[in-house]
Amino acid sequence: MIKFFRKIRQNMIKENKVSKYLLYSIGEIVLVVIGILIALTINNNNEAGKIKIKELDYLMGIKSDLQLNLKELNAYKVLRETSVNSAETILGFFEGEEIVDLNKFNLHNLNVQVWYPIKKNDNTFQELINSGNLAIISNSSIKNTLLNIQMGYKQISFLEDHLTYDFENYMYPIYFSITDLKSDLENYTFQVSKGAEGINKKLSEEKIELLLNNQTFKNGFMLSVFANNKLIIEYNTMILMTEKLIASIETELEKNK
Repeated sequence: MIKFFRKIRQNMIKENKVSKYLLYSIGEIVLVVIGILIALTINNNNEAGKIKIKELDYLMGIKSDLQLNLKELNAYKVLRETSVNSAETILGFFEGEEIVDLNKFNLHNLNVQVWYPIKKNDNTFQELINSGNLAIISNSSIKNTLLNIQMGYKQISFLEDHLTYDFENYMYPIYFSITDLKSDLENYTFQVSKGAEGINKKLSEEKIELLLNNQTFKNGFMLSVFANNKLIIEYNTMILMTEKLIASIETELEKNK
Protein backbone atom coordinates (compact mmCIF):
# COMPACT_ATOMS: atom_id res chain seq x y z
CA MET A 1 0.00 0.00 0.00
CA ILE A 2 2.84 2.41 0.88
CA LYS A 3 4.60 1.63 -2.42
CA PHE A 4 1.34 2.30 -4.24
CA PHE A 5 0.98 5.82 -2.72
CA ARG A 6 4.66 6.54 -3.29
CA LYS A 7 4.32 5.62 -6.99
CA ILE A 8 1.34 7.97 -7.37
CA ARG A 9 3.37 10.83 -5.83
CA GLN A 10 6.33 10.15 -8.12
CA ASN A 11 4.12 10.14 -11.23
CA MET A 12 2.56 13.47 -10.21
CA ILE A 13 5.97 15.06 -9.74
CA LYS A 14 7.19 13.75 -13.13
CA GLU A 15 4.08 15.10 -14.80
CA ASN A 16 4.66 18.46 -13.09
CA LYS A 17 1.28 18.36 -11.41
CA VAL A 18 2.42 20.29 -8.34
CA SER A 19 -1.02 21.51 -7.21
CA LYS A 20 -2.45 18.03 -7.41
CA TYR A 21 0.58 16.73 -5.55
CA LEU A 22 0.07 19.23 -2.72
CA LEU A 23 -3.60 18.35 -2.42
CA TYR A 24 -2.73 14.68 -2.43
CA SER A 25 -0.06 15.21 0.25
CA ILE A 26 -2.51 17.09 2.42
CA GLY A 27 -5.05 14.32 1.97
CA GLU A 28 -2.45 11.74 2.87
CA ILE A 29 -1.56 13.67 6.07
CA VAL A 30 -5.23 13.91 6.97
CA LEU A 31 -5.60 10.14 6.55
CA VAL A 32 -2.57 9.55 8.79
CA VAL A 33 -3.98 11.92 11.45
CA ILE A 34 -7.37 10.21 11.28
CA GLY A 35 -5.65 6.85 11.68
CA ILE A 36 -3.75 8.09 14.73
CA LEU A 37 -6.92 9.53 16.26
CA ILE A 38 -8.77 6.25 15.70
CA ALA A 39 -5.91 4.33 17.32
CA LEU A 40 -5.88 6.72 20.29
CA THR A 41 -9.66 6.44 20.66
CA ILE A 42 -9.47 2.64 20.67
CA ASN A 43 -6.62 2.75 23.19
CA ASN A 44 -8.50 5.22 25.41
CA ASN A 45 -11.63 3.08 25.25
CA ASN A 46 -9.59 0.03 26.23
CA GLU A 47 -8.07 1.93 29.18
CA ALA A 48 -11.47 3.26 30.21
CA GLY A 49 -12.82 -0.28 30.11
CA LYS A 50 -10.00 -1.52 32.36
CA ILE A 51 -10.62 1.33 34.82
CA LYS A 52 -14.36 0.59 34.88
CA ILE A 53 -13.67 -3.09 35.62
CA LYS A 54 -11.36 -2.07 38.46
CA GLU A 55 -13.97 0.37 39.79
CA LEU A 56 -16.67 -2.33 39.81
CA ASP A 57 -14.30 -4.73 41.60
CA TYR A 58 -13.73 -2.09 44.28
CA LEU A 59 -17.47 -1.47 44.60
CA MET A 60 -18.17 -5.18 45.07
CA GLY A 61 -15.47 -5.34 47.75
CA ILE A 62 -16.82 -2.24 49.50
CA LYS A 63 -20.34 -3.67 49.42
CA SER A 64 -19.12 -6.89 51.05
CA ASP A 65 -17.35 -4.90 53.81
CA LEU A 66 -20.44 -2.74 54.36
CA GLN A 67 -22.67 -5.80 54.76
CA LEU A 68 -20.35 -7.11 57.49
CA ASN A 69 -20.34 -3.68 59.13
CA LEU A 70 -24.12 -3.54 59.08
CA LYS A 71 -24.30 -6.79 61.07
CA GLU A 72 -21.74 -5.43 63.54
CA LEU A 73 -23.58 -2.13 63.95
CA ASN A 74 -26.91 -3.82 64.66
CA ALA A 75 -25.31 -6.27 67.10
CA TYR A 76 -23.40 -3.56 68.96
CA LYS A 77 -26.49 -1.37 69.10
CA VAL A 78 -28.25 -4.17 71.02
CA LEU A 79 -25.24 -4.49 73.35
CA ARG A 80 -25.22 -0.76 74.06
CA GLU A 81 -28.98 -0.77 74.71
CA THR A 82 -28.48 -3.68 77.12
CA SER A 83 -25.71 -1.72 78.83
CA VAL A 84 -27.95 1.33 79.26
CA ASN A 85 -30.77 -0.78 80.71
CA SER A 86 -28.35 -2.51 83.10
CA ALA A 87 -26.76 0.79 84.19
CA GLU A 88 -30.21 2.24 84.92
CA THR A 89 -31.03 -0.88 86.95
CA ILE A 90 -27.84 -0.43 89.01
CA LEU A 91 -28.65 3.26 89.51
CA GLY A 92 -32.01 2.14 90.90
CA PHE A 93 -30.13 0.16 93.55
CA PHE A 94 -28.10 3.28 94.36
CA GLU A 95 -31.38 5.14 94.87
CA GLY A 96 -32.58 2.61 97.44
CA GLU A 97 -34.29 -0.14 95.45
CA GLU A 98 -33.94 -3.38 97.39
CA ILE A 99 -31.59 -6.03 96.01
CA VAL A 100 -33.60 -9.21 96.33
CA ASP A 101 -31.11 -11.28 94.33
CA LEU A 102 -27.35 -10.57 94.52
CA ASN A 103 -26.93 -12.32 91.17
CA LYS A 104 -29.09 -9.63 89.57
CA PHE A 105 -26.72 -6.92 90.77
CA ASN A 106 -23.71 -8.83 89.47
CA LEU A 107 -25.31 -9.49 86.10
CA HIS A 108 -26.25 -5.86 85.46
CA ASN A 109 -23.01 -4.51 86.89
CA LEU A 110 -20.85 -6.61 84.55
CA ASN A 111 -23.21 -6.02 81.61
CA VAL A 112 -22.01 -2.42 81.88
CA GLN A 113 -18.35 -2.99 82.68
CA VAL A 114 -17.61 -5.83 80.24
CA TRP A 115 -17.63 -4.30 76.76
CA TYR A 116 -15.65 -4.25 73.50
CA PRO A 117 -15.04 -1.56 70.86
CA ILE A 118 -16.85 -2.08 67.58
CA LYS A 119 -15.03 -3.87 64.78
CA LYS A 120 -14.86 -2.04 61.45
CA ASN A 121 -14.41 -3.90 58.16
CA ASP A 122 -12.83 -1.48 55.69
CA ASN A 123 -10.06 -3.45 53.97
CA THR A 124 -11.30 -2.50 50.51
CA PHE A 125 -11.55 1.19 51.40
CA GLN A 126 -8.02 1.17 52.84
CA GLU A 127 -6.71 -0.48 49.67
CA LEU A 128 -8.55 2.14 47.60
CA ILE A 129 -6.95 4.98 49.58
CA ASN A 130 -3.44 3.50 49.83
CA SER A 131 -3.33 2.76 46.09
CA GLY A 132 -4.46 6.30 45.22
CA ASN A 133 -7.45 4.92 43.33
CA LEU A 134 -10.24 6.79 45.11
CA ALA A 135 -10.68 8.96 42.00
CA ILE A 136 -11.82 5.97 39.92
CA ILE A 137 -15.08 5.84 41.89
CA SER A 138 -17.11 7.76 39.34
CA ASN A 139 -20.36 8.10 41.32
CA SER A 140 -19.78 11.16 43.52
CA SER A 141 -22.69 10.24 45.83
CA ILE A 142 -21.12 6.84 46.58
CA LYS A 143 -17.73 8.43 47.13
CA ASN A 144 -19.06 11.12 49.47
CA THR A 145 -21.17 8.68 51.52
CA LEU A 146 -18.18 6.36 51.83
CA LEU A 147 -16.06 9.21 53.20
CA ASN A 148 -18.86 10.28 55.55
CA ILE A 149 -19.05 6.74 56.93
CA GLN A 150 -15.33 6.85 57.70
CA MET A 151 -15.89 10.09 59.60
CA GLY A 152 -18.77 8.44 61.47
CA TYR A 153 -16.47 5.63 62.65
CA LYS A 154 -14.00 8.22 63.90
CA GLN A 155 -16.78 9.74 66.02
CA ILE A 156 -17.66 6.30 67.38
CA SER A 157 -14.00 5.70 68.24
CA PHE A 158 -13.91 9.08 70.00
CA LEU A 159 -16.93 8.15 72.16
CA GLU A 160 -15.48 4.71 72.91
CA ASP A 161 -12.25 6.36 74.10
CA HIS A 162 -14.29 8.54 76.45
CA LEU A 163 -16.18 5.50 77.74
CA THR A 164 -12.87 3.75 78.42
CA TYR A 165 -11.56 6.83 80.23
CA ASP A 166 -14.67 7.03 82.42
CA PHE A 167 -14.49 3.35 83.37
CA GLU A 168 -10.77 3.51 84.11
CA ASN A 169 -11.19 6.57 86.33
CA TYR A 170 -14.59 6.13 87.98
CA MET A 171 -15.39 2.41 88.06
CA TYR A 172 -12.55 -0.08 87.58
CA PRO A 173 -10.23 1.13 90.41
CA ILE A 174 -13.08 1.07 92.96
CA TYR A 175 -14.60 -2.19 91.73
CA PHE A 176 -11.26 -4.04 91.55
CA SER A 177 -10.25 -2.87 95.05
CA ILE A 178 -13.45 -4.16 96.66
CA THR A 179 -14.72 -7.19 94.79
CA ASP A 180 -13.42 -10.68 94.07
CA LEU A 181 -13.34 -10.43 90.28
CA LYS A 182 -12.80 -14.15 89.75
CA SER A 183 -15.97 -15.07 91.66
CA ASP A 184 -17.98 -12.31 89.99
CA LEU A 185 -16.90 -13.36 86.48
CA GLU A 186 -17.61 -17.03 87.15
CA ASN A 187 -21.06 -16.10 88.45
CA TYR A 188 -21.66 -13.76 85.48
CA THR A 189 -20.59 -16.41 82.95
CA PHE A 190 -22.91 -18.94 84.62
CA GLN A 191 -25.84 -16.52 84.30
CA VAL A 192 -25.33 -15.41 80.67
CA SER A 193 -24.68 -19.00 79.50
CA LYS A 194 -27.75 -20.24 81.43
CA GLY A 195 -25.60 -22.64 83.40
CA ALA A 196 -23.64 -24.06 80.46
CA GLU A 197 -20.40 -22.40 81.61
CA GLY A 198 -18.98 -20.75 84.70
CA ILE A 199 -19.89 -21.43 88.31
CA ASN A 200 -22.85 -20.16 90.30
CA LYS A 201 -20.59 -18.64 92.95
CA LYS A 202 -22.18 -17.11 96.03
CA LEU A 203 -21.64 -13.35 96.09
CA SER A 204 -20.76 -11.12 99.03
CA GLU A 205 -23.59 -8.85 100.16
CA GLU A 206 -21.10 -6.83 102.21
CA LYS A 207 -18.94 -6.04 99.17
CA ILE A 208 -21.96 -5.02 97.13
CA GLU A 209 -23.03 -2.68 99.94
CA LEU A 210 -19.58 -1.07 99.87
CA LEU A 211 -19.94 -0.46 96.13
CA LEU A 212 -23.43 1.02 96.55
CA ASN A 213 -22.13 3.47 99.13
CA ASN A 214 -19.49 4.87 96.81
CA GLN A 215 -20.56 8.08 95.04
CA THR A 216 -17.74 7.92 92.46
CA PHE A 217 -18.80 4.40 91.49
CA LYS A 218 -22.37 5.64 91.04
CA ASN A 219 -21.14 8.51 88.85
CA GLY A 220 -19.43 5.95 86.64
CA PHE A 221 -22.81 4.40 85.85
CA MET A 222 -24.29 7.84 85.14
CA LEU A 223 -21.48 8.52 82.66
CA SER A 224 -21.98 5.06 81.15
CA VAL A 225 -25.66 5.82 80.43
CA PHE A 226 -24.69 9.12 78.81
CA ALA A 227 -21.87 7.70 76.64
CA ASN A 228 -23.78 4.59 75.56
CA ASN A 229 -26.82 6.63 74.55
CA LYS A 230 -24.51 8.78 72.44
CA LEU A 231 -23.08 5.65 70.83
CA ILE A 232 -26.57 4.33 70.08
CA ILE A 233 -27.35 7.59 68.25
CA GLU A 234 -24.15 7.22 66.21
CA TYR A 235 -24.92 3.57 65.45
CA ASN A 236 -28.39 4.51 64.16
CA THR A 237 -26.87 7.18 61.91
CA MET A 238 -24.26 4.73 60.63
CA ILE A 239 -26.84 2.01 60.01
CA LEU A 240 -28.90 4.38 57.83
CA MET A 241 -25.84 5.57 55.88
CA THR A 242 -24.57 2.03 55.41
CA GLU A 243 -27.93 0.77 54.14
CA LYS A 244 -28.15 3.75 51.76
CA LEU A 245 -24.64 3.15 50.42
CA ILE A 246 -25.24 -0.58 49.89
CA ALA A 247 -28.38 0.27 47.89
CA SER A 248 -26.48 2.86 45.79
CA ILE A 249 -23.67 0.40 45.05
CA GLU A 250 -26.16 -2.30 44.06
CA THR A 251 -27.80 0.16 41.63
CA GLU A 252 -24.40 1.07 40.17
CA LEU A 253 -23.43 -2.58 39.73
CA GLU A 254 -26.78 -3.37 38.13
CA LYS A 255 -26.28 -0.53 35.61
CA ASN A 256 -22.94 -1.95 34.51
CA LYS A 257 -23.90 -5.60 34.12
